[in-house]
Amino acid sequence: MVPSLLDTDTLSEIVKLRNATVVQRALSYSRMVGPLRFSAFTRYEVLRGYKKQGASIQLARFHIFCQKSGILPVTDSIWDRASDLWAEAQNTGRPCGDADLVIAATALEHQLALVTGNTAHFSWIPGLVLEDWRTP
Repeated sequence: MVPSLLDTDTLSEIVKLRNATVVQRALSYSRMVGPLRFSAFTRYEVLRGYKKQGASIQLARFHIFCQKSGILPVTDSIWDRASDLWAEAQNTGRPCGDADLVIAATALEHQLALVTGNTAHFSWIPGLVLEDWRTP
């Protein structure tokens, strides 16, 4: 397994134990590579969802999960790279959600593969290695 960054969709599947294949791949990754990693922006997306729902138990569990994970900060260089991707997306008619671009820029900046079930959102980004843990 290659060093990777989790997209929000994959992280949610792991935290919620929603997809047995994804959870198994995450466990294998942790044993072989080390702690799961995700962007601080992904952390924000998960936190806001739990807070909107008033899901205090899930929120507490997620805080514990975060303590055992690697959360990569969004630095100026990541913002710069994300803005470059945004401009390219705008100029070429590609998908350009800000969250996706910041997460992709984080993976690129740290030379990590991006684990996502939304590969179509990211397939146009040069140099970005994609993995989908939903496939066995």
